[in-house]
This record gives sequence, C-alpha cells and structure tokens, in this order.
Amino acid sequence: MARTAEMKLLELMVLKNDISSVIEYIGKKENFQFQTKLKESAAGDSSEDSLNVDSQFYESLSKAYTELGYEEPNIDIKNCNAPVDDDRKKAADFIAAYTDLKTRIAEATDEAHKVNDAYKEAMAFSNLKVSYSELEHLSFLSLRIGRIPENQYEDLKERLEGSAVVIKLGNDSSHILVASSKKGRFALDAELKNHNFVELEVPSDFKGVPESALKGLEEKKAEADKVLEERITEKTNFAETHRAQLEHLLGCFAIAVQIEAITSRLESTELVYRITGWIPASETENYMKGLDELTEGRIAIRAYEPFEVPSVMSGKEQVPVKLQHGKFVKSFERMIFSYGSPIYGAIDPTPFVAVFFTILFGIMFGDCGQGLVFLIAGILMALNIIKVGGWNKFAPIFMAIGISSSIMGLLTGEFFGTETVLEPFAEWVTGLFGTPRAPILKLMPSADPKSIYVMFGVFGVAVAIGFVINTCGLLLNIINNLSRKRFAEAFLGKNGLAGAVFFWYVIALVLRIVLAKHAVAAYDIIIILVSLFFAAFAEPFERAANHEKPLFENGFGTYLISGAVELIEVVSGYLSNTVSFVRVGAFALSHAVLNFTILTLTEMVGGQGTIGGIIVLIAGNALIIVLEGMIVAIQVIRLQYYEFFSKFFHETGREFKPFKFEI
Repeated sequence: MARTAEMKLLELMVLKNDISSVIEYIGKKENFQFQTKLKESAAGDSSEDSLNVDSQFYESLSKAYTELGYEEPNIDIKNCNAPVDDDRKKAADFIAAYTDLKTRIAEATDEAHKVNDAYKEAMAFSNLKVSYSELEHLSFLSLRIGRIPENQYEDLKERLEGSAVVIKLGNDSSHILVASSKKGRFALDAELKNHNFVELEVPSDFKGVPESALKGLEEKKAEADKVLEERITEKTNFAETHRAQLEHLLGCFAIAVQIEAITSRLESTELVYRITGWIPASETENYMKGLDELTEGRIAIRAYEPFEVPSVMSGKEQVPVKLQHGKFVKSFERMIFSYGSPIYGAIDPTPFVAVFFTILFGIMFGDCGQGLVFLIAGILMALNIIKVGGWNKFAPIFMAIGISSSIMGLLTGEFFGTETVLEPFAEWVTGLFGTPRAPILKLMPSADPKSIYVMFGVFGVAVAIGFVINTCGLLLNIINNLSRKRFAEAFLGKNGLAGAVFFWYVIALVLRIVLAKHAVAAYDIIIILVSLFFAAFAEPFERAANHEKPLFENGFGTYLISGAVELIEVVSGYLSNTVSFVRVGAFALSHAVLNFTILTLTEMVGGQGTIGGIIVLIAGNALIIVLEGMIVAIQVIRLQYYEFFSKFFHETGREFKPFKFEI
C-alpha cells in the first residue's frame, strides 16, 4: 500500500550575491517548503520594500492594471523571471506613457465638465426674457433662483404644492425658479435648505442669454465632449495594445517583490544567508544539482533524514505530508485535506477514498442518461471547454461518477427516468443467462412479491459495502500504528485489533446464524466477550505497554465507569457504523422513485411527445442532476468522514505547501 511521500530537510548556505537567484529557483520549482515560519521584519526597520525600486514599479503597474479595467487576468507567472535592467526600463517607459495618458484624460474630463456646467447654466436662463429686477420687485411674490440635485426636484415640488410654484429652467431639473407669497418666504427658505438648494446670484438687469452666446457655448461643449471621447478611445486602444507587455512586467516584478520579502526575513550574516526547508526525497538529488549549477558551486547544501532533525524527534515539528498520485486519484486529495492531513509515513487513504466515493455515488445515483451528463461535463471541464474556476481540477471526479452512475443505470434500466430505451440491452444481457427480461435489476417497488427481495438485496449490498469500508479503516489504523511502533494502539482499543476482531466476529456469527442456521456456541460468546473487553477496558493495558504509571490514572472506580461507557460506545458505534450504510440503498430507491415521479408528471401534461411533456422531462431531470447530485455527494462524503476516516484519523499531520510565486 502506498504511503505518503518520503521527505528530506535541506539546509542551504547561500552567498549574498546569489540569494535572489536561489530564491527564484526555489519559487519556480514549487517543491520546497520552508522549515519554519520566516522571522518577522524587525520593529522600527526602515521598510526596505517601500524604498525598493522594484516594489514601486510593482505597485504602479498593479494600479495601472486595475485602472485599465481588464476583466479576466491572464498572467502566467511561471513564464516570467525576476526583472533585469531592460525590464525596469520598459516598466518606466510604460508608467510614463500611462501617466501622460491619464493626465490628458483628466484635463479633458475637467474641461468637459466646466463647459457642460456653463452650457447648463446658460440654458437654464435662456428663457428668462423679463428682467429679474422687475420680477423681484413684485410686492406679492418671493422668488428664488438656483440649483438643487436633480433627484430631489419631484420631492421638492410635492412638498411645496399649494404654497409655492416650482419652475424648471432649462432641460433638466437641476436649475429651478421658485415663487411663493411674501408671507410664505420663511417656510419656503426652510424647505429649500432641506433639499440642498444653492441660490444663484442673478444680475438685476439680466434678461436671458443671447442666442449667439448659447451657440458658441454649444459648439465649445461639443468640442470638449469630442476631445474627451477621443481620450477614452485612446485609453481603450492603449489597454488592448499594451496588455501582454503589462502582464509580463507585472509577473516579473511580482517575483521581485516576493524575493525581497523572503530575503528580508531569512537568517543571515553580513555575507551569507541560511535557508532550511522540506523537499520530497525523490527530487533531492536533482534539486541539489540544479542549485550547484545555478551558483557555479558557490553554495553549501546538506540533506537530513527526518529522524536526524532534532525538532522532529522531540515532537516540536511535524514532517510535512505530500501525496503522490495520478490525475484521477489526485483529484480526490482535497477531500482528504479538508478533513485533515495524514500523519507522515502513514498509508495514503486517497486511493481508498477515490474507489469508495465512485462506487457509492454510482449506486445512489443510478441513471445511464444522467450519468452521461456528468461524464460529458467532466470531459469538457478537462478540455477547458467548460471553465468553472477551481472546479476544473475535479474533472476526473465528474468523469468517474458519470461512468459509475451510467453502469448502475444500465443495470436498473434507467435512462433519464425512462425504462424503455435500455430494454433491448437488458434483454440481450439477461438472455445470455436464461429468459430475457428488462430491466436487469428492478429497483422501483411494485406489486410483484419478488420486488421486496430485490429491495432487501439492495440494502444487503449496501451494508456489505459498509462492512468492507469499515474493515479497510480498521486495517489502516492497525498497520499505521504498527509502522510507528505504537503497539498498544494497534492491538487494543475499539479501533485496534481487539475492536476489529469483535466487529468481524459478530458479522461472521450473524451470517452463520442467518445463512447456515448455526446456533450460538460457548466459544462464540468467549471470543466476543474477550475482544470486547480489550476494546473497551484497554486503558491500563495501553499504559503498561507504554511503560506509564500508574496503570489506573484516575483510580480504579473511574476506570470501571469509563470502561462501561466505552463498552456501550463500542457496541453502538459499530452497529451505527454498519447500519449507516443502509442509506446507500435508500438513496438508490429514492432516485428510482424520483425518476418515476418525473415520468408521471410528464404523462399528466400530455406525454413525451408534447411540448409540455418535453419541458417537464428536461426540467425534472435537470433538477435531479443538480439537487439530488449535490445531496448524494454530501452523503457519500459524510459516510467517508464518519465511518471510514473515524477509524484511523485520530491525529492529523501537516500538509506539504511548497513556496511558489503568486500574482
């Protein structure tokens, strides 16, 4: 059985002149994890990053990238290198060109706003043909001319209805003339203030804006708008023509910034830096050779086995865990690490998870047509025809569950809920062994008395799969503890050999009673009681095996009580762990019932040959694929976590997370 990848600790002594190229090498290789957290920058340090030219370039380029509005970043940092002088010159030229463009856009925008505001003001008073002084001297009227926010015009008009008249000046609602009686002017001023009214100073002899002035302003407005539009078009063109260069420069300077950040936090003397980190043992030789060639021999490297590292041997540090798989099994790794990392040197549970997940999902979601949907979706995701972000890496899972669901669908005769499409295949297969019939395995309950046997058979298969999964978990726990020389944990306790013997023997006894009609013998009771005793009352024996004293840590009375509780937990735990897999059969049956329900609804609206029937059939299958697919996936994960992982995942390790450059 495959174990986690062997690791080694590398200690690098690097000259100051080589440190940047060495860290770039480490980041590009993406297989080196620093041993411990890097030290924080010293308090009061003069922040080299703020003074570093490359950092300033990176900040300016990042800001430009955001302002240019690229929708989907497409920066491949793996194809970038730390910047050289030519890159810095290109970055400076780009920033200068972009800054000049921004300045011209800002000037054009400012000019356009000024001209537009002037034109608005002029248009607002273009219809005022009577001199303002004549209007203001009316003994019975109080007049106000000014600006308000456009979105407040309707509210102001409504509030002043009956007490004042509000008149638009111009084509929008921002400039207004308000007239009220003299006695209501105080209430008017209060309401205007609440609506952010800004009164305009109007000359007493003002009678409107001459046509020639309006025309001149209109021409100037059109010219300013045209210039602004040209600048915006220039920005769009600039973004299109400079995108590749900008993304490449961003990648280069992102590497420089991260190199500087790492360098500033390494242990060092005036001339030498010390780097320690974990690396897969299989890659150590090539890694060391590459570093030696890079520095032309100006580097000291030493490799340590985990048992040679004091912090590991004392238990202060865990060796990081790396799993090594092909594409299919690798797609299930996140399911492992979302629960926790295995212990270094333990058996890798990922292949078991991949197989169990695929089989259980297929049984619970058996439909050939719906399975093909998952299969096709997985293929399209693998080819990047369908892009769903980080989900594309799970394409092998979609293909696997698609195949397993399709196989189960062939057995049950389900094809998007219908049972007629696959009848020829079922009759051909069954005909090879006797009388042709369809489907091969009928899950849908019916009046036929034999259907009850099929249903119980499905539940029996589900429980049998649960037995296999529980057994694998127990074996992994026993083997892992033996390899770590933890013999007490391997042989005693509910998940050790004692608990396993109890579980296996009870299952075997039940099968003997049911299938062979055997009676319970004395030796059966003895084996069950002895194994159960060492599973539940293992504490003093474990402490004796580990040379711990006293044997009863909290006294004999407490030991008896805790043992009794553990006894109940062992029995109930194994019972629930086994019965829990009945849900696999229940979901298989419920899936058949859901398909039958969709078909029934289809027939109620006219059948599969009508538009209504087709809509119901498509919508129903889509609902089953999305919602039931999610529910089944959650249930399978739950079975893996609680019934399988709980047998051996009693402590977690440390996931291998190598340093790599990011954008």
